[in-house]
Amino acid sequence: MDADRKYAVASLLFDYVKSPSLRHLRDPHSVHRLARDIVTALDRASSVWKKWEPDREEIAKAAAPCWIPLEDLQTFLNTLPGPSLTKTDVEQRLRAIWEEPHANYPKDELMEGCRALYHAEKAEGTEMRAIVGALQEHLEREEERLRREQQEQYQRWKEEERVKLEQRYLSGADCGWTQVEKSEALYCRRNGRAFRIVQGKDKRWTMYRVKEIDDEGELFGIYQSRSDANMAPKKIAYAPEPHR
Repeated sequence: MDADRKYAVASLLFDYVKSPSLRHLRDPHSVHRLARDIVTALDRASSVWKKWEPDREEIAKAAAPCWIPLEDLQTFLNTLPGPSLTKTDVEQRLRAIWEEPHANYPKDELMEGCRALYHAEKAEGTEMRAIVGALQEHLEREEERLRREQQEQYQRWKEEERVKLEQRYLSGADCGWTQVEKSEALYCRRNGRAFRIVQGKDKRWTMYRVKEIDDEGELFGIYQSRSDANMAPKKIAYAPEPHR
């Protein structure tokens, strides 16, 4: 493996210094391009995936999430430079790509749409690289749609839970902090005792013991943080009522 790496780097350096122009040899753009080529060559020479030339690797990574039929992908990859790929070669290379950091397996819910688009483009005679590009754009749109739907579903769930919590408070049951009738203040009930909390312009939280929603309430404390304020009702609610 070390011999392969040395040979790959030496070949690039020999080609580079063949240039008769010192200006070209010292050009920063040319040097950066040489560095990029050396890194690519080293990666390829040290890779355990010996059949995967750069063009094949590019297509495999682009196609990995796209639900392209394996046999069709294998056939196309075998038209690119490199030794013949078997079905297992392609299957296992895709699996390795899916398991790389920041990568994901293809989403099952997007398979039908990807396959439909693939077969439609194939019937039109679109070449594979263009189909892969179209599938990538399709996936971007679909994943954005799924993200919006999930966000909307989460917002609906939050509102449903808020309404349930509000109804618990209004019914007199114990509950955690909740808005009541979209109020800016939050209300909760512990051990049958009701509390209201509101954040001031100074970011501190002021808590009141209340009986009704419109009750001004009795000041119970001012807290620097929401976590401190959250702990207070748990202690106050079970303390003996003060004598009046």
